[in-house]
Amino acid sequence: MTYERFEDLPVWLAAIDLAEKVYELTVKEEFKKRYSLRDQIERAAVSVSNNIAEGFERGTTQELLTFLYIARGSAGEVRSMLCLLERLHAFRDLKSEISNLKLLAEGVSRQARAWADSLQNSEIKGQRYLNEKGRRVSREKKDEEEFRKELEHILDMKRKG
Repeated sequence: MTYERFEDLPVWLAAIDLAEKVYELTVKEEFKKRYSLRDQIERAAVSVSNNIAEGFERGTTQELLTFLYIARGSAGEVRSMLCLLERLHAFRDLKSEISNLKLLAEGVSRQARAWADSLQNSEIKGQRYLNEKGRRVSREKKDEEEFRKELEHILDMKRKG
């Protein structure tokens, strides 16, 4: 599936969900007077979705890859901070929420990694490099591949029938 907007990307949706839930956590009483800790985890959480969006909008596969890895780094930073919170006595009543957030951050990281892996094996250089001829050739290759798969399916059905 081809996405036209970053807002439709499953990994961006997961990342924005992570940021929202981090903000829901940081309004709790345990974060009062812990301004730097709250600020750092909020910034890291927002950085995940922002880097996915920025990479997507840049227009080249290489830049997208770069920003996906930066997003993964920010997701790792969120997880690291959540690990710290688990160890701090003041946050003991939030263990369940913290654990759930760690799982969300890990999921975002896995999605970004899987997308990056698929992009690294792609011949597409990005929207910025596609002129009309490039778009036509790409479309023709895709149509050819779909036709080939359909033809194979028909042949398999005939062999079985």
